[in-house]
Amino acid sequence: MTNAIVAIKGNGAAWPTLLGQGPARISTGGKIRAGIKVLTKKAAENPKAKEIYDQGVAAGQSFEQIEKILSEALPNLKTPLVPKNVPWFTVRGQDFPNPEIAKQILDACGEDRGDGVKRLYRFPVVFPSDMWQAVMPHELAAWGASEKKFWSEYAPDGRVRYCKCYAPVPLDDTGKRVIRVFGGRKTTLRSENGGLCDPESCGEYQQRQCNLSGRFIFFIPGIKSISAFELHTNSFYAMNAAIQKFETIAFMRGGRISGFLDAKQTPFYITKKLMEVPHIDETGHAVRVKQWIIELDAPVDVTALLRANDDEETAIVNAQMASQILEGPATVGDAPHALAPIDMPATQIWPENGGNEVPVQSATARADSKSPQAPKTPSRTRVAGINSGPSLEQVIEAAHSYGIDAARYEEYADRRWGSGWKINAGGRRGALEELERYRNDPRGYLDKIDTELKVFS
Repeated sequence: MTNAIVAIKGNGAAWPTLLGQGPARISTGGKIRAGIKVLTKKAAENPKAKEIYDQGVAAGQSFEQIEKILSEALPNLKTPLVPKNVPWFTVRGQDFPNPEIAKQILDACGEDRGDGVKRLYRFPVVFPSDMWQAVMPHELAAWGASEKKFWSEYAPDGRVRYCKCYAPVPLDDTGKRVIRVFGGRKTTLRSENGGLCDPESCGEYQQRQCNLSGRFIFFIPGIKSISAFELHTNSFYAMNAAIQKFETIAFMRGGRISGFLDAKQTPFYITKKLMEVPHIDETGHAVRVKQWIIELDAPVDVTALLRANDDEETAIVNAQMASQILEGPATVGDAPHALAPIDMPATQIWPENGGNEVPVQSATARADSKSPQAPKTPSRTRVAGINSGPSLEQVIEAAHSYGIDAARYEEYADRRWGSGWKINAGGRRGALEELERYRNDPRGYLDKIDTELKVFS
């Protein structure tokens, strides 16, 4: 059986490949950490442990490396390091394939706030995707000594959350030899609890072995790297607040959060804010504690984002109307993109005729009499739409090519971006760009639409 070549409209042929069938992922090459790790009280009392820790920090080693050295040198010390919440981010050379990048980040964005040490308190970022789920992936996960044991994953319908784990490695017929597995280890549903992820009835979650884990994936303007950087966080409050800001900016920009936010090349900023966050203590009482929480900031005039694309379209229409008024009605055949003349009423009231109505030849009729064989041209609105973004018809046609009914697509788009996306050039452009991102996976896009409509219903 030979592999078929699938023709994609407007993009030639898409070749099926062995390694290109999975979902697209953004490669990362370096970590910025949200805090630091310090010696436990017991470990700090050990002079050798303190010496190893100080040497590792001075050498720019990662905390994992320091912890490994401590465990090897002092095996009696279990978990010698604990996380500490601080107002700055940690940037170490050992967390990057090229340690020089860490220095570049600190040189470009670091601050000395009076203690003589240059640290990273706030830095600009741009996100490489318009889907916030792609730039802030997160899950519930339980880790073993060397690998992830269990993790949460949603069903395609977006309603059921499953608990997944790695499937046992298969053996051959003799039961003695492992079968080589292609494409990485296979996954399966966890046998307990019917494979469902239910934190309230999960032993790992109740014992704090399974926790919420997420990361931001981004680029830093001015730092040259083909791979993105990542910032891990376990904070529900940080991720929930970021989702709200992503959705707000996406609504203002016609569905876009990637790249710079405006023509002034304004980026997002990641910083920290001291907040009081509630949690339930061991006795079941709600208590509030102060913590430095990661905050996503967008220092941009959001009202300007609403008008950014409309102003361009309005300027084109106004310029064309002014030209017609000053120069008179243009003949339709004068130029390949000439505008259709503005129609005038069939009769007008003239003071010179005693205020009586007299028939007036319309601009269209005059143009037709001058150029009886002039070809039809699009209206002002149509030309303006072409110059400033795709038309609504183009977006609907692209959706129809995926097998999506026009009414269903408009219902999805209205719920995703608001009904204004149809009349906003940026909104239409964002909708078409989203369709183009799924040109190799139309089935996945249909599932996405079904899921979002079910969620909002």
